[in-house]
Amino acid sequence: MPHPIRPLLATLAVLAGLLSAPGAARAAQSYDACEGRFIESLPATINTQGVWCLRKDLATGITSGAAITIATNNVTIDCNDFKIGGLAAGAGSQTRGIYAENRFNATIRHCNIRGFHAGIYIFGTNPAKTAGHVIENNRIENNLYYGAHIEGDGSVVEHNSFIDTGGSSVNKGAAVALSTMYDVDVIDNLVSNVAALDSGGLASAYGMQVMSGSGSVVGNRVRGLAVLGAGNATALLVYNTASERTNVHGNDFVGPGLGVGVYCYSAMAVTHGNTLGGFAVPLSTCTDRGNHVGP
Repeated sequence: MPHPIRPLLATLAVLAGLLSAPGAARAAQSYDACEGRFIESLPATINTQGVWCLRKDLATGITSGAAITIATNNVTIDCNDFKIGGLAAGAGSQTRGIYAENRFNATIRHCNIRGFHAGIYIFGTNPAKTAGHVIENNRIENNLYYGAHIEGDGSVVEHNSFIDTGGSSVNKGAAVALSTMYDVDVIDNLVSNVAALDSGGLASAYGMQVMSGSGSVVGNRVRGLAVLGAGNATALLVYNTASERTNVHGNDFVGPGLGVGVYCYSAMAVTHGNTLGGFAVPLSTCTDRGNHVGP
């Protein structure tokens, strides 16, 4: 009579082997929300509202345009932790990974986006033409100038990792891991390593830029800002006017021993509860409501 435990052990052994194999976690992803909408090759243009998914790694070597263009409102791209790759285009690429112009309610999640001039680029020709975007739980790495640039009131950029931004041979001298415009909340993101190519003896590194809005910047970490010559190292640049009340709190910013931790254009930006170390100037122009400043 067969031993009753052996079939169970055999089944568990097979499952363990599958889970330890490369790509096993990907195989466990659910595509129920995709409703048959899959992005199968690049470049791709999305003209239909709904949830669009990846079910395999995708790559392209195009040097301009976009790998994925969102051409309508109310689109979600769920990569299910698969890759959108543009490394084959090289350092001179001007391609955007995911691109949208004058759209509402774009959501991008669970994507690994790498090798583009800008990993994600969403903008509007004026504030009334873009809003409501959600950029969450993505790994955005090895992009050449912007990790991501997001415009639109009511947008949220949260729980993303921006790794190894910089290296464009087209836009030498600066790199920006994350840039936002209008009322965007930036929450719990990691920026690690920003390094631009040398341009005339200088290169600047910006962890985050938030511009022309009154959003909150909360719980983010920035480190690894690399500077050459007279370049600038800025963990967070707040480009705000006297009517834009940006709130900056609970962030952890580490500098290279020079530069500015948080640089504000107006004292209407309020900072409190941030940890700032390794900057020549921890805070500039901002209103200081109590921060932790180290050497």
